[in-house]
Amino acid sequence: MVDAVLRAEMMRSQPDYVVYMPKSLDGSTFDTGNEHFLVFEGPDGSLMAIWTQSSYEGAGDHRILFSRSEDDGVTWAPPVRVAGPKRPGDGYMASWGFPLVSKSGRIYVLWNQYQGIDDVVHQHTGTMDCCYSDDMGKTWSTPATVPMPRSPHDDPDPSVPSNWIVWQLPIRDLRGRWFTGFTRWVSKAVRTPPHNDSWTAWESVVEFMRFENIDDDPEPAEIRITYSAWGDQALRVPHYANPLLSIAQEPSLVRLPDDRLFCVMRTMSGYIWYSLSADDGATWSNPRPLLRKDHGRPILQPLCCCPIYQLADGRYVLLHHNNDGRFEGCTPEETGKNRRPAFLALGEFRPGAEQPIWFSESKQFMDNDGARLGPLKRIDIGVYPSFTTRNGNNVLWHPERKFFLLGKRVSSEFLADLEVPEK
Repeated sequence: MVDAVLRAEMMRSQPDYVVYMPKSLDGSTFDTGNEHFLVFEGPDGSLMAIWTQSSYEGAGDHRILFSRSEDDGVTWAPPVRVAGPKRPGDGYMASWGFPLVSKSGRIYVLWNQYQGIDDVVHQHTGTMDCCYSDDMGKTWSTPATVPMPRSPHDDPDPSVPSNWIVWQLPIRDLRGRWFTGFTRWVSKAVRTPPHNDSWTAWESVVEFMRFENIDDDPEPAEIRITYSAWGDQALRVPHYANPLLSIAQEPSLVRLPDDRLFCVMRTMSGYIWYSLSADDGATWSNPRPLLRKDHGRPILQPLCCCPIYQLADGRYVLLHHNNDGRFEGCTPEETGKNRRPAFLALGEFRPGAEQPIWFSESKQFMDNDGARLGPLKRIDIGVYPSFTTRNGNNVLWHPERKFFLLGKRVSSEFLADLEVPEK
């Protein structure tokens, strides 16, 4: 009976690929939370995946899992646990892992390692820990800590770790180094007053990190990272109800044909915002709302991730939820209600435009009918995904309701009626 219900629920979004299906509905198998799902090209030509699994988000047993596929995502090997506890009470959780592959084929995984100290929230407060595999993920080194410098946004007490998360796959910079954006939550000790304790008003900024020596296959303690948009230069976006408060989170990056970097980010303004870098991520423009075109309408989004990806043909797709947080009468703070359905907008580069990518109208890509699932009764779809393009096949890999791990093709047929403005 449970298996039949699971399979019926799994098909709500009409997936093309199935990577992982939990073994229960209620969390009793400790695997019903699956999120932060990053699928990437393995150095051996396989597809590989890293994700965070738990009984449910925040349960205290977050762990980092790894799997691989040798047939372009049709079938996947049983996952291997890289770090973190098997169940609540087995040790400190490991959250939000992301991969870096060196030129030799060494696979690094880095994550937020909880150390028993809560600042903003336990799953964001932690050190940067790391391990690696030299055998395509069969075995992993002993986890070790990567040094992180103290930020002015951290608690002045050095025993309190930073509050941070990398959520998308890093990209190579123009010199071949791995580069990514990340969210930094501002410590409770140094928040901008006035503030409140609602999680939708936790002050946050966007910064960037560049991994300088991954291709030298360093040990974790020897990984060198340089930072940009650091401290008072971090990207900030005003909260809709308190313009003194910054809510800028979960940056997503693409490279433009003119080599600039284009970054979109989630906010608590009801819109997506973006920033540009003309020097490979060293400095960034002041964020502004993302429009359909220059002087066009802003693109709506609740407090939820809104990644941009490049298609195999060089165009772009923007994944978002096409509402300002007030979906079906809810408030912007009710994020358990407004993160569906998932939409795609087609983007094209417009040289000489103020905003260099212009977008079509948005088209519904998938939904789950608002059917609640799992221990937390989630309805969100199109959250914490990743994207691959292999042999012209564009696939969005996503944790449906933070429960199933699925893949869905972005076909040329789906995109055919989306028109991007020319002027």
